[in-house]
Amino acid sequence: MNDLPISDIVSLALGAAAAGAVSGLLAGLFGIGGGAVLVPIFYQALGALGVDEAVRMHVAVGTSLAIIVPTSLRSFQAHFARGAVDVALLRSFVVAVPAGVVVASLIAASISSAGLRIVFAAIALSVGLRLLFNRAHWRLGDRVPGNPWRALIGFLIGLLSTLMGIGGGVMNNTFMTLYGRPIHQAVATSAGVGVLIAIPGSIGYVWAGWGNPLLPVGSTGFVNWIALALIFPVTILAAPLGVRLSHALKRRHLEIGFGLFMLVVAARFAWSLVG
Repeated sequence: MNDLPISDIVSLALGAAAAGAVSGLLAGLFGIGGGAVLVPIFYQALGALGVDEAVRMHVAVGTSLAIIVPTSLRSFQAHFARGAVDVALLRSFVVAVPAGVVVASLIAASISSAGLRIVFAAIALSVGLRLLFNRAHWRLGDRVPGNPWRALIGFLIGLLSTLMGIGGGVMNNTFMTLYGRPIHQAVATSAGVGVLIAIPGSIGYVWAGWGNPLLPVGSTGFVNWIALALIFPVTILAAPLGVRLSHALKRRHLEIGFGLFMLVVAARFAWSLVG
């Protein structure tokens, strides 16, 4: 990485800034924290830089979670100011979601790179198909379930989202809309779920990769601070624009856009597994 030509370093910096702009926009638009964009981009970029396959996906996921921290906070602040967040539901996740994050961090310390990519691709595919072909009658109920089911769902949202390196919007949007909640409310609440996932998740990935000799320069555990420093400012600026777009779009348009996006992400990781 230290031997990269200046032109490659500049290209990487420009690519990281572009990824930050897209991830910030999507954080506000879909409440997904941008991780579904950042993880595939990081994975490819780290491969081009010669980072060992054994840690490449882990660094992509861990760094994505660290970047989601400011993105989710900014997105949540903007949605909360509009009164769109289901505060009661979010409060009920305060223990369950971080508990799932802790377990995911323990798993990340031993799971293979291919295992992480399989998790990412499988969940992205299922969620994308569900949203793309969604029908109004595709519901599990008209009321979000209470405990113990809600706690279990919150745990799974934290667990699976942390393994994917995303902010929880993919899971929480699906959960809330399956129980009849408006997509705009689901998006707004997902920004808060992203905060509950990203902060403990990034700490967990630092712990999981601590001292690994295969890590690229500028990393603490599975979090790379160089990439974070390049992308952080752009995500903060782009997130409020995504929020404005979210509230301007119709529900079905939002679902179709989110669904198509997730299918593209699933295809990208499926290709990396067979390629």
